[in-house]
Amino acid sequence: MPPYQRFEAWQRCHELVLEIYTVTKTFPQDEKFGLTSQSRRAAFSAAANIAEGSARRGAAEFRRFLDISLGSLSELAYALRVARDLGFVSHKCWEKLDTLRDRAGKLTWGLYRAVSNASDKK
Repeated sequence: MPPYQRFEAWQRCHELVLEIYTVTKTFPQDEKFGLTSQSRRAAFSAAANIAEGSARRGAAEFRRFLDISLGSLSELAYALRVARDLGFVSHKCWEKLDTLRDRAGKLTWGLYRAVSNASDKK
């Protein structure tokens, strides 16, 4: 098992990626290179940056990648809001996705703090 898979933050981000890919399949075809692509890239980036950062040397490097992951989750929050407001997803679907995104964000933020605290104690 790659090291990043042990982090619950990555597990929830990965779950979010899979859900985003499934939901965006229903978006209008003319959004293929717009909201569909942007949502998928933001979700993928959140998980991928945890994976990449965990392979870097040192806490500062890992924190930098976790910070990028958090930014991608914020970007996704806005993309999901636009999708909801345009009627591409129902309110119920949006709530489910936003709950997954929020959970992934809280766990990623917690991992960021844990990495920071561990490096401060050295």
